[in-house]
Amino acid sequence: MAFIHRTTMNPGKLDLLAAWLPSQPWYAGGGSPELAKAGGFRLDDPAGEVGLEFMVVTDVSAGRPVPYHVPVTYRGAPLDGAGAALIGTSEHGVLGTRWVYDGAHDTVLTDRLLALLHGRAEPQAQSESDTPDPTVHSRFMGDDIPEGAVVEAVRSGMYGTDVLLTDPAGPGSWTLRVVRALRGDAEEAKGDAGPLHGEVTALWAPPGAEPARARFAEVRPSTES
Repeated sequence: MAFIHRTTMNPGKLDLLAAWLPSQPWYAGGGSPELAKAGGFRLDDPAGEVGLEFMVVTDVSAGRPVPYHVPVTYRGAPLDGAGAALIGTSEHGVLGTRWVYDGAHDTVLTDRLLALLHGRAEPQAQSESDTPDPTVHSRFMGDDIPEGAVVEAVRSGMYGTDVLLTDPAGPGSWTLRVVRALRGDAEEAKGDAGPLHGEVTALWAPPGAEPARARFAEVRPSTES
């Protein structure tokens, strides 16, 4: 179970994201993000080495709050080959220097997200230790993605970040999309292709409104050959 330290991070998470967001192709705000925390959840790394957080932040720099989903991983050392996915480093009051990565590029997060989709992982509360979060819902409607599936490519575009997965033992391939600008879980985003085979939905907190449910991740058959 995840243990949440009641301590500081310097720079803080929002400061790191404010500097990183404008360079992302799916970011639609102004040049200087104005961010607030708006919900999310965590997953556990079975090895206990990597922190896995699915964050929602709202940005009001464009005049209206836009919710962005940013899964992040926290590591105690740099991740080989993932320099382009580094959001930044931060000094944690208990754990020391933490390397903070865009989680869509971290195979530990991808593995646990697939485990959640297949019912093999239990979502955890974002800010409480050892506390499951029953408001996070996941379902898989297509053929299971084998546990040995490998990440062939990760690509970000204006609609989100797509993780291409292939089965080395067979012909199957899938696209795991990390949704970025959140929408209602019943809505289809532009750029979707192929039937929906799986999804993760969770709650986020619009400013001054009741919590809303949105799709955080989805799986579709890959259209690539």
